[in-house]
Amino acid sequence: MKTHHLPARGPVSAGRHQLWEEKIHDSYRRSAKLRQPAACTGCGAVYRQGRWVRHPDEDAPAGNTLCPACLRLRDHFPAGYVILHGADLGARRGELLRLIRHEEAGRNGKGGDGSAQARVMAIEEGEGEWLVTTTDTHLARRIGEALHRACRGTLDFRYSPGRNLLRVHWTA
Repeated sequence: MKTHHLPARGPVSAGRHQLWEEKIHDSYRRSAKLRQPAACTGCGAVYRQGRWVRHPDEDAPAGNTLCPACLRLRDHFPAGYVILHGADLGARRGELLRLIRHEEAGRNGKGGDGSAQARVMAIEEGEGEWLVTTTDTHLARRIGEALHRACRGTLDFRYSPGRNLLRVHWTA
């Protein structure tokens, strides 16, 4: 039996066609576009022109599918983790929560770029450590950068190669 090894990236010749290997695998991204307009039964976001957006028009259809963010919420499968370390997290609780929610609001269409996919899934508060999970890697990065701008400290990003996953570590 003959085995074939595919290169890490780039085209593979298969007769007249070329096959491209995925750089990042995201099981929540659809392989085909949805019939438009489509509405999410979970959050009410509307799929128009290839994007999920908030603030649906008056003629928005009844919900008929779940958007990728609602699927991630249902499956408890985050794309971003923001880990906050520090002895004074409890004392700064209000400030930190406002900052996190402000970044979420800026990304999900309440004054931001209109994307309905960037959401905070959960905020778990512990003694000296918090865990914030998000449905979007970009939101996790923005939260980490906002924490660093507002409160200084150290910031570290850890991307998982080939996966749609980001871990952000911020230490006060």
